[in-house]
Amino acid sequence: MVILLFIALFVLFLINVPIAIALGLASVIVFIVSGQTDLITLPQRMFAALDSFPLMAAPFFILAGKLMEHGGISQRIVDFAKSLVGQFRGGLAHVAIVSCLIFAALSGSASATTAAVGAILISSMVKNGYDRNFAAAVNAAGGTTGIIIPPSVPLVLYGVSAGTSVGALFIAGILPGIMIGLSLMLVAYIISRIKGYGAASEPTNIRKIGTSFKDAFLALLMPVIILGGIYGGFFTPTEASAIAVVYGFLVGIFVYKQLTLGVMRKILVESAVTSSVIMFIISTAALFGMILTREQVPQSFAGLIMDSALSPIMIILLINVMLLLIGTFMETIASVIILTPILLPIVTSIGMDPVHFGIIMIVNLSIGLITPPVGVSLFVAAQVGETKFEGVVRAVTPFLLMMIINVLIVTFFPFLSMGLLQLRQ
Repeated sequence: MVILLFIALFVLFLINVPIAIALGLASVIVFIVSGQTDLITLPQRMFAALDSFPLMAAPFFILAGKLMEHGGISQRIVDFAKSLVGQFRGGLAHVAIVSCLIFAALSGSASATTAAVGAILISSMVKNGYDRNFAAAVNAAGGTTGIIIPPSVPLVLYGVSAGTSVGALFIAGILPGIMIGLSLMLVAYIISRIKGYGAASEPTNIRKIGTSFKDAFLALLMPVIILGGIYGGFFTPTEASAIAVVYGFLVGIFVYKQLTLGVMRKILVESAVTSSVIMFIISTAALFGMILTREQVPQSFAGLIMDSALSPIMIILLINVMLLLIGTFMETIASVIILTPILLPIVTSIGMDPVHFGIIMIVNLSIGLITPPVGVSLFVAAQVGETKFEGVVRAVTPFLLMMIINVLIVTFFPFLSMGLLQLRQ
């Protein structure tokens, strides 16, 4: 039955059937052939997979990110980042990455982060002498932090799949996200020196930073309220997601005054479509996971790995390679939902904390956002930057190599992920 399941799934992928439908159809085929389950129960199983309080955070954070993206916040974040790092060599590249780091703490989405920041900065970078492909690549690479820095929708889904605290995952994602941002800035600086992009300008001053900070204050306050409330024990991540929606709506309507009825309609439609796709994937993946669990695939796979006499280091390196390969052709949400129940028993059996592994998994899969053939962030950056996908792929390669180094650092230096949690305790 397992062989039939994966053959059916592979064939459906081969003919370009969407992931959610492929997962559901492959599962239904197996249920029909096996005859062990009444098909009338399958919709009930799909609904049960969605009937989760922590899972409610995903659509709320998606809506909050859209409100921030369209509510006049992006430009203020870019202006603030420009006052901080715009004066260094390759200044606008650094501005793009810092802006992505800040916007990541608002949106929880890599594609939203890439689109929001790229729409403002790519054309500006080109006007200032940067290569268009390089400008798009910088924004695509910086956008990957959207799923690492909290609040992150993939981290929410991992927490639900693994039965792990979403709040703990949010804390664990802070330092790795900042480290990745700084490392991408290092790559941008080196390339800018080699190519002669963005010569260093006059140092900024405290007054300029203060003015831009004042303009961006309400935008910067949102992650403080959300994360501070979660870590302070005032509300759960799910409640925080609802608060983020209310906050984003009030700021966009009454302060920045850019959320008109037309814009709100667009935001609600986009949020509904995105949330529906994610929920559909989760529900059909539940059927897929049901078959894997019934056939004891996770246990068998874990046993195979453990009986192979590989050292714990080799096991985690093998898992990293597998995640990197899967991330190149499978969408992040589907990868998290499908792989978590398979891989989690293996890493816990070698003594790895589920929270630490969650960060390793998300950082690995974030690389898939800037690698073909899927490369969602690459497609978004190419579209926003009005350039060819192939050109962005070539330009993003140095950032891609740095991201792989970051995976190894996050893997073998657990304090980076677990340090803030240990200090909190």
